[in-house]
Amino acid sequence: MIITDTHTHLYSNEFDEDRNEMIQRAIDAGVSRFFIPAIDSAYTQSMYELEKGYPENIFLMMGLHPTHVKDNYLEELKHVEEELSKRKFFAVGEIGIDLYWDKTHLPQQQEAFRKQIQLAKQYKLPIVIHCREAFDEIFEILEAEKSTDLFGIFHCFSGTYEQALQAISYNMKLGIGGVVTFKNGKIDTFLDQIDLSHIVLETDSPYLAPVPYRGKRNESSYLVNVVHKLSEIYKVSAEEIARITTENSRLIFGI
Repeated sequence: MIITDTHTHLYSNEFDEDRNEMIQRAIDAGVSRFFIPAIDSAYTQSMYELEKGYPENIFLMMGLHPTHVKDNYLEELKHVEEELSKRKFFAVGEIGIDLYWDKTHLPQQQEAFRKQIQLAKQYKLPIVIHCREAFDEIFEILEAEKSTDLFGIFHCFSGTYEQALQAISYNMKLGIGGVVTFKNGKIDTFLDQIDLSHIVLETDSPYLAPVPYRGKRNESSYLVNVVHKLSEIYKVSAEEIARITTENSRLIFGI
């Protein structure tokens, strides 16, 4: 059973004490493919070192995270552009709009999102979207940019059924992680109405640990708990959930 974690911050300093052991726990649990989103230029070297240590398991993205869109965002976007021109990445991400922490940089976040979507199209790469309290703003830009070469993942999807359908209409898979196991997560109430062909798995570790680890540090091995929850929701075997969602990840990332 090959399980794919399409979104994990393995370079996080929360893993500094046991990173290799944590990765090995995941591999032992069947989680053997890790897709690593970028945040900003400060993390690039750590990402490259991770990839060097696990070249068969770790696949990198490049992008500027919306919460790191600050006054120097043009400089950060230049870094993204330069790195994309140097080597292969598997997605532009994570990118998007976050209005939970800070609304003052909304115009800059919108510009950064648009610019990075255009870079993804240029390099024929998927995008990985971060959306927090910003569905309308995200959809407005996706509507303007929609085309056959716009595709990717709506990371950590936590919207309504209608928003799920809208995201899918823009060629986005839904990234499903620990939230699906939360009693107040709500997506479990309609997910069985979404065909499994639109779903990929993720942890967003070290954040959003699934039940029974909620509130603790998340890690990729816990994705097994998400697989079992989806197995209950879709009434198919855990192996089938792993197989279909990994195949979906291959269609998005090309590997």
